[in-house]
Amino acid sequence: MPIKERNTEGKLYYSIGEVAKMLNLTASQIRFWESEFPHLRPKTNTKGDRRYRNSDIDQIKIIQRLVKDQGYTLQGAKEYLEKKKNVKSKEAVKQLKRIREFLLELREILVKELPPQSGPSLFD
Repeated sequence: MPIKERNTEGKLYYSIGEVAKMLNLTASQIRFWESEFPHLRPKTNTKGDRRYRNSDIDQIKIIQRLVKDQGYTLQGAKEYLEKKKNVKSKEAVKQLKRIREFLLELREILVKELPPQSGPSLFD
């Protein structure tokens, strides 16, 4: 089942029953996975009913694919998702460092090219 496939009715939030029906799961399976996977935390309304966004549903689909389709244990699925998260974090840090280097080079060019100003400098 492709992760991007979803039942779109123009809704922002879905109940646990709707999500369970959409993914052919039980509500108790979804609640159990919430207790096992810390990143799966749907919003709740004032009555305490869970309200799932599309991003929550995507996370459930990933967990479902790992556990049910690919045969991962819950611990294995947790480790897989944590590793994937760490890789994304490292990539983000690398990209931010490249952006910082670019901005420092740009600052250097601007300082050399702009005529001296009296008063406070933008680059101090």
